[in-house]
Amino acid sequence: MILFGEGYFFFVLIIACLPAVVLGLTERSIKWYGLAASVFIVCLALGTWQGMLRLAGYCLFEYILIKCWTLYCARKPHDGKAYAVVLLLSLTPLIVWKVSSAAGTTLFACIGLSYMTFKCAQMVIETYDGLIENVSPSDFVYLLIFFPCISSGPIDRSRRFLSDLAPIPRAEYIDLLGDGIYRIIKGLLYKFAFASAFYQGMIWLGAGTSIRERLICMYMYGLYLFFDFAGYSLMAVGASYIFGIRTPDNFNKPFASTDIKDFWDRWHMTLSYWFRDYLFSRFMMRSIRGKWFKNKLTGASIGFMLDMLVMGLWHGLELHFIAYGLYHGLLLAGTEIYQKKSGFHKKHKKDGWYIAAGRIVTIQLVFIGFYIFSGRF
Repeated sequence: MILFGEGYFFFVLIIACLPAVVLGLTERSIKWYGLAASVFIVCLALGTWQGMLRLAGYCLFEYILIKCWTLYCARKPHDGKAYAVVLLLSLTPLIVWKVSSAAGTTLFACIGLSYMTFKCAQMVIETYDGLIENVSPSDFVYLLIFFPCISSGPIDRSRRFLSDLAPIPRAEYIDLLGDGIYRIIKGLLYKFAFASAFYQGMIWLGAGTSIRERLICMYMYGLYLFFDFAGYSLMAVGASYIFGIRTPDNFNKPFASTDIKDFWDRWHMTLSYWFRDYLFSRFMMRSIRGKWFKNKLTGASIGFMLDMLVMGLWHGLELHFIAYGLYHGLLLAGTEIYQKKSGFHKKHKKDGWYIAAGRIVTIQLVFIGFYIFSGRF
């Protein structure tokens, strides 16, 4: 069964949502039912006992690791060497899977592994920061396998997710329910109408190798990618709302971006914000404290390159993913340098024509990036 991808899933989703609605309308906690429903639906999606065992093994490994880490930090906080080891161990299943996939095998393939890893790494990092002191096994498993978000996000964070587990007032839940149903309907339209249309257009009109056909492919693929992924994210957020979880949005009008930094504040936001908070910002703090570079601008430029390179590697070890990450790293670094040093930008940045020109240039750069991401370049 494909989550948010086939009719059978939506039939299961409707049935699964009914008890959640009853619990929500009667102001009862949905947590335990949501956990049971997630286990059931994820097992249907996995389809094999081998996949179920791999998922169970992963959850057990990560929980034991994080539980031991919380106990260790309580006794010996701010141990940087231990922190590096634990963080690497948390990332190891994903690294093994990515490397083995690039080598032509599928060691430790598991549904949602990339997205679950973000949640586990976030918990390791925030435990080190002193923000997380303990987590129960049920809360941990529910966070990881919450079925609307397990396969392709959005990427929620543990403290925000756990704050939604308490019962919700009836009037508030009714608003959440209505918004959730609206998002699911909108997501269905995005994914199965618009995305399908652009995909067919790409196949029919952009399959050749001429410049014209490559340009058609570039724009059609970019629009297909947006409507397919944004549609999925809308449905995931909508289903989350029905289960009482306010999963954060993933897209906010990305094609209205005025520059490439603005684009990454609007596109796959839970991913870009994760990298901003847990990689880029921490790299910048360390570089400033350690005086690694002559000025902050150099550090920021290198930070952008590192941030986007890691994001590219997270997508996969294939050349086009790495190139995609480096491309956006260069764009972000170049934008940062231009905006900090250009008097022309500082003079005109609030002018309407300049903002409009920025949108036009940005969208072309974004679609070039999509073309690189597609692997057809």
